[in-house]
Amino acid sequence: MIFDRMTLIVPDDTKFEECNIVTKGDVVIGNRCSIQFGIKTDGRIFIGEHVTIEGKLDATGDIRIDIFSVIKGDIRSGRNVYLGEKVSVKGKLTLKGDLDVGDSVEISKGFEAKGWINIRSPIPVVIYIFIYLLQLLKMGHSEEIEKILKEIEEKNNDAITIFETFLFIPDNTIIGILKSKVDYNLNMGKKSVLRGNFEVKGNITIENDSIVHGSIMSAGDFFCGKNTVINGNITTDGIVKIEDKSSIFGNISGNKIFLSKTASINGDLFAKEGVSFISPSKIKMDEKIKRFETEANVIDEVKNILE
Repeated sequence: MIFDRMTLIVPDDTKFEECNIVTKGDVVIGNRCSIQFGIKTDGRIFIGEHVTIEGKLDATGDIRIDIFSVIKGDIRSGRNVYLGEKVSVKGKLTLKGDLDVGDSVEISKGFEAKGWINIRSPIPVVIYIFIYLLQLLKMGHSEEIEKILKEIEEKNNDAITIFETFLFIPDNTIIGILKSKVDYNLNMGKKSVLRGNFEVKGNITIENDSIVHGSIMSAGDFFCGKNTVINGNITTDGIVKIEDKSSIFGNISGNKIFLSKTASINGDLFAKEGVSFISPSKIKMDEKIKRFETEANVIDEVKNILE
């Protein structure tokens, strides 16, 4: 999967439950995001500056939260926790590793740590003002998020390849229980469940066997994989493509609509340039061409032919 910093990536097997986002692997949340869910993962959690999390954080690995962020629920970590300056935790903090706390951190319901506790001394007022002015110039570019992104980036490349399971929420994203807003693209992995209405300014890709409980609006193109269920309307300014055995319980509106003959649409179709039906064999051929163009491993294809 090709990854950039302007795409909301929901990995395979991620579930938006009633109160929590349950996923696997690392979670990275950019600056100035608002998340109305809690987050539970078996990996690490990295949170940028000026972020608000309405629910709790539960991670098997480390949790690192940058300056001026607010966590309104409890925090539980199986390893270490780092809290930057002016971080506010409205719940209780529980961790099995070391705790590193910055200046003026608030933990309303106390904390339990089994490792070392490091409370950094307050900095002099003059230095604090200088750092504050630097933060204004940076406009919320989190150093913590930069660190973790550099771990997965190849130097001097605009795009990178992710080799691990990874939930990434770009800057200024709002993930709400009823309504979410994304300034960039949205890629949703296989066998995932998304909850709420989504307004996306870029393209949307929903992989196979996923479920969306809500309507989707996109300023770009919309792609829906096989055996996917959308319980809501699809409204885009670009192309809509619905693959085999997918079910749409709502209206579809786009510039042009491509439908598999085995897809089920329980609603009206609105397309400025018309509706086209595509067969499963045509979809498979498109997939093979796409793999070839992206230099995917063609040895498997040759092997299948020989067999």
